[in-house]
Amino acid sequence: MRAIGYQKPLPITETAALVDIDIPKPKPKGRDLLVEIKAVSVNPVDTKVRQKMPPKTGEEWKILGWDAAGVVVETGRDAELFKVGDEVFYAGAFDRSGSNAEFQLVDEQLVGQKPKSLNWAEAAALPLTTLTAWEVLFDRLNINMPVAGMKPVILIIGGGGGVSSIAIQLARQLSNATVIATASRPESREWVTEMGAHYVIDHSQPLPAQIEALHLDAPSFVFSTTHTAQHFAESAELMAPQGRFALIDEPGNIDIALFQAKSLSLHYEFMFTRSMFKTADLSEQHRILNRVSRLVDEGRIRTTLAKNGGVINAAHLKQAHQFIEDGHARGKIVLEGF
Repeated sequence: MRAIGYQKPLPITETAALVDIDIPKPKPKGRDLLVEIKAVSVNPVDTKVRQKMPPKTGEEWKILGWDAAGVVVETGRDAELFKVGDEVFYAGAFDRSGSNAEFQLVDEQLVGQKPKSLNWAEAAALPLTTLTAWEVLFDRLNINMPVAGMKPVILIIGGGGGVSSIAIQLARQLSNATVIATASRPESREWVTEMGAHYVIDHSQPLPAQIEALHLDAPSFVFSTTHTAQHFAESAELMAPQGRFALIDEPGNIDIALFQAKSLSLHYEFMFTRSMFKTADLSEQHRILNRVSRLVDEGRIRTTLAKNGGVINAAHLKQAHQFIEDGHARGKIVLEGF
């Protein structure tokens, strides 16, 4: 089968950074599904892994890709949630061969029914960012449990990204929180507003003064999707006492003592934790994706697809990686078909 992979971490400008290859088609076992890939989307995690992680010992190629939409063509003998012919979408597992291939194995407990109202590309844009946003909002921050004496207000830093784009929508649809998102470029501000943010502020300017100017309760919740180190001290200043802070990037050294006086809590989110550690609630991601699929088909959640980068091949994947590394992406970049 056709796939795109690499043999050692390289800058995306190198010819061998991502190459078209041919590898054997895998065989499902246990609760695995074998999915024929119709579309994939590219996430920042793809670029970070490509820059740092070589193939596993004994493997010739590293195949990236987590987001996918496709059709179940075969199942392991223990699979019970799906059957051949089902249209699905998912984000997969961090430690398995990825979706940048014609066929992929995935544990059915990580898979949801594809929204019927979306095409392949629109569906592929959603799983990884949706799972991340859902787990942040409802598992980590628990935004439906208010901070005592405060009206629910959430600040989402980096509002134009893929995770933020769905987080804004989920917060609007499934909570009564006032949503403030940050964006600096005109096109990003427009996008964030389309996603449903009540207010948009500029993360290139001091945040506390902009929050104060809105005349709302201090944010009980902050979701930092990017540049956490840059905004960490500001977040401590602007947050309500006993508020909750979540992050998904790698901020390096941050001074957690800034959170002490207000008893602020910090929550790290890594969407692959459940699959990496085979947690007891592994199938929660199946339930989340199915719930979101229904929300989409009800017209309450829209796809965050912003750019279709063409068919799935090495040349187009390299362009998508470069675009993300340049820091100009808003929403999601999707590739469709082989």
